[in-house]
Amino acid sequence: MNNDPISQLAAAPNSSQSRTRENSTENQSWFEALAQAWGDTLDNQANRIADLAEEIGPNGNDNPSVITRLTAESLRFSFMSQSQSTSVTSIGEALRTTARKQ
Repeated sequence: MNNDPISQLAAAPNSSQSRTRENSTENQSWFEALAQAWGDTLDNQANRIADLAEEIGPNGNDNPSVITRLTAESLRFSFMSQSQSTSVTSIGEALRTTARKQ
């Protein structure tokens, strides 16, 4: 079972979620939860990239396999970042349109 925030949000897209962030708890709308989940997912991916970069940097481990993994993780981050931007923008536009019609 996948425990990343995007998968959890997909499993319960209509539920109001509570999140604890640095000593504060707040109820979020599903749109805020979506944005937070994307942010958490991108943070995790950025950490993977940083870990691989550290493996190459100080250790001098510039083997093709490590460089290939770093390249793949960087491309994955790029794809995820573009997907995040597209989904949040599209949903935001739809919410704005809906609000205008009410």
